[in-house]
Amino acid sequence: MYIVHSVVTIPEEKSDEVIGLYQNRSKLVDEAKGFISFKLLQNRHKPGELTVQMEWETEKDYTDWIRSDDFKRIHELEKKYPDKELANVKARVHQYKVVAT
Repeated sequence: MYIVHSVVTIPEEKSDEVIGLYQNRSKLVDEAKGFISFKLLQNRHKPGELTVQMEWETEKDYTDWIRSDDFKRIHELEKKYPDKELANVKARVHQYKVVAT
C-alpha cells in the first residue's frame, strides 16, 4: 500500500470554506486504478492546517493518477478559484510506502 499526504495551511477563517469544497469534490480520483481511499484531515490544534490523505494499492497507481488528464483538469480548476489567496496555496506532499500493518 502507498499513502500520500498533501498538507496545506490556510487562514483559519477560511477552513470551513475549503472543507466544503472537499466535501463536494468531483470524486474522479475514486475511479482511478489502484485508488483505495480519500480522507480530509483537520489538525485539531491548528484548524487552518488541512491534510488530504489518499491510499493507493501501489506507488505506480499514484504516479499514473498524477500524470492523468483527470488530475490535470482538477488542479487547473483549483488555480482558477475566485479566492486568489486560496488558489495560490501550495501543498506540502509527503509520500509513504506501508512497510508493516
